[in-house]
Amino acid sequence: MNRRLYSSTVFLLNFYLLLTFELVTVCSKFIFLQIKKLLFISHLFVCIRMQQQRPESPEPSCVSMKSDWSMEHPIKFKDGQPAEGRLSGCNLSERSCAALSSVLSSYSCSLRELDLSTNDLQDSGVKLLSAGLECSRCTLETLSLSGCLVTEEGCASLASALSSNPSHLRELDLSYNHPGDSGVKLLSAGLEDPHWRLDTLRVDYCGPQRLRPGVWKYACQLELDTNTVNRELKLSDNNRMVAWVIEDQSYPDHPDRFDVWYQLLCRDGLTGRCYWEVEWRGDVHISVSYRGIRGRGASRDCVFGRNDQSWSLSCSDDDDGYSVWHNNRKTPITTSSSSSISHRVAVYVDFPAGTLSFYRVSSDTLIHLHTFTTTFTQPLYPGFGFHSLGSSVSLCLHAFNQS
Repeated sequence: MNRRLYSSTVFLLNFYLLLTFELVTVCSKFIFLQIKKLLFISHLFVCIRMQQQRPESPEPSCVSMKSDWSMEHPIKFKDGQPAEGRLSGCNLSERSCAALSSVLSSYSCSLRELDLSTNDLQDSGVKLLSAGLECSRCTLETLSLSGCLVTEEGCASLASALSSNPSHLRELDLSYNHPGDSGVKLLSAGLEDPHWRLDTLRVDYCGPQRLRPGVWKYACQLELDTNTVNRELKLSDNNRMVAWVIEDQSYPDHPDRFDVWYQLLCRDGLTGRCYWEVEWRGDVHISVSYRGIRGRGASRDCVFGRNDQSWSLSCSDDDDGYSVWHNNRKTPITTSSSSSISHRVAVYVDFPAGTLSFYRVSSDTLIHLHTFTTTFTQPLYPGFGFHSLGSSVSLCLHAFNQS
C-alpha cells in the first residue's frame, strides 16, 4: 500500500513538475519576447544614435552623410516608454523600415512622434513602414519623412495605411521629396475627410531633384551678389569664379559693397536645407553670414567668422590647413597629413535643425571637418573671403548635377 502510494505520489509530483516546467517555459518565452521587444526598441532609438553619432571634434572623420545632423536628445520617454523617436540622418535601410513597422504595430509601443527625415528609405521602405501605420494598435501622431526619396508610389502606400487607421496621425512631413501632383492629391484628400485626423501635410521644397541619393538631394545653385563684391575681386566664368587681383574692377558704388575686406556675399538667403561645393586656391574663407554683417570699415564686425553674425571655414595652402571661426574664436582642424588637404570643400546647412557642416571632398567622398550647432535667427547668406593675393573660389556645378 505504501509502495503504491509512493508510486502515485512520485507520478503526481513528476506530472506537476512537468506541467510547471511547461508553464514556466511558456511564460519564459512570453517574457523573453517582451524583453526582446523592449530591448529592440531601445536599440533602435538609442543604440543606433549612440553608435553612429560622432562627438563634435576638430579631428576630421570620413562619413557617409549619416551622423552629422544629430539631435541633442534622440529619444524622449514617457511612463517608461519612448514617446518620441528622432532618427534623422541615420542611414536607415529597407530592413530598418521592416523593423520599425513591427515596433509601430506592437502592443508595447507608445510612440507618438517619429522623425525619419534625411534617410534614403525610398518607396519600398515607406511601403514596409505603412504596414505598421495601418495597424489599429499604431498610435503615431507625427511622422516626418522629409528627404526620404518618396514619390507618388510611396504616397499611395501612406494614403492606404491612413485610410485603414485614420484616427491618430495628425502631422505628415513629406517636404524635400517628389510626390508629384497625384501623390499630393491622394494625401490632401485626407485633410478633407472627416474620418481622418490628419490636419497638417507638408509638401514644400519638392521636385524631381529631390530623388538624388544622400546629401545631393539638397544641392542648390548659388548666385553671387555683385553689389557686395570688393573692388579688388574679379568675377569670371559667368560670375561663378572669384579671384583677388591687383587691379581695381569698375563696379558701381553701392552701400552693400565691402570696401576694405576682400569679401562678397551671395544673393539669396537660405532658410531650409542646402548643400553646395566650391573649389578654392590660396588662402580663403568659405562662410555663411546674416545679412546684417557690416560691409564698410576695417573692424572685425566686417570679417567673416570674427563676429556673432557669421561662421567660417578657413582653407589655406600653407601649414595652417583648415580651421573654423565664429565670434572671433578660432578652432584648428588637425589633419593626419598634407595629403588630407583637398581643394574642394562642401557645405551643408540644415536651418531648422540649427546645424552647419563643412566637409572636404575627395573623389566624391565627403570627409567631415566640423559642425556648428546653434539656433539660426535670420536667413543665412553664403559668402567668401580672400586673405592672400591670387586666392580664388569657384562655385561647383558638380553637386547640383550629381545623379
